[in-house]
Amino acid sequence: MHTSFAHDFVYEFVTLFVILDPIATVPLFLIATSGLVRKDALKVAGYAVGVSFLVLLAAIAGGQFLLEALHIPMPAFQLAGSLVLLLFGFKLVLGKLTEEARSMPAEYTLFDRAIYPLAIPGIAGAGAILTVVLLTDNNTRSFVEQAQTTGELVVCLVIFFCLYAVATQLFRFLGRSGVEIVSRVFGLVLCSIAVNGLITAIKLSFGMATLPPH
Repeated sequence: MHTSFAHDFVYEFVTLFVILDPIATVPLFLIATSGLVRKDALKVAGYAVGVSFLVLLAAIAGGQFLLEALHIPMPAFQLAGSLVLLLFGFKLVLGKLTEEARSMPAEYTLFDRAIYPLAIPGIAGAGAILTVVLLTDNNTRSFVEQAQTTGELVVCLVIFFCLYAVATQLFRFLGRSGVEIVSRVFGLVLCSIAVNGLITAIKLSFGMATLPPH
C-alpha cells in the first residue's frame, strides 16, 4: 500500500514548504537564541538548517528501504509521526517547550541549541520526514525526479535561514510575551495538523479512505 503525490515542481515545492512550516519554527529559534549576539544566532540557524537537511536527506535516501525492511506500512508510519507531532504541539500550547528552551544549561554550545527543539523536531519533524519519503517514492520516482525534490528541499531550507536572519528584528517587535503567544497559537495549528494526520492514517489502515493514484 503506497501513497504518492503528483510529480510537479510547484506542487512539490509548496507541499514541502507548508509541511516544513518555517513560520511555526521562528518562535523556537527566537527562544533558542535568546541572549545571543547576532553572529552566534546566525550560527545556530546555520547548524539547525544543516542538521535538518542531513536528517531529511537520510530519509530520502533510505527511509522507504527501512520501512519496507521492517514491514512497516506507510499508514502506520504516518500514525506514529502524527502522534509525535501532536505531543510536540501540546508542548508548544502549554509552554513546556518554551520552558525547556529557556532552561538550557549555560554550557550548551551553539550546536546544542540548534539541535533540540529547533532542528528536531521543529524543522525535520515527523511530518517533514513522512512527506519527503512520499515525495521520493522509489516505486514511482526516477533518480532525476528524486534529485529534483532534494533540490526543492534545499531551496526551502535556504528560505528558513533567511527568515531566521531577520527574526531578531521580529523579536524586538513582539517582545518575549509576544513570542510566547505566537508559539502557543502555532502549537494549536500543529495539533490540528497532527489530528488530521491521525484521522487520515486510521482511515487508510482500515480501508476507509482511497489512496491517490500513482
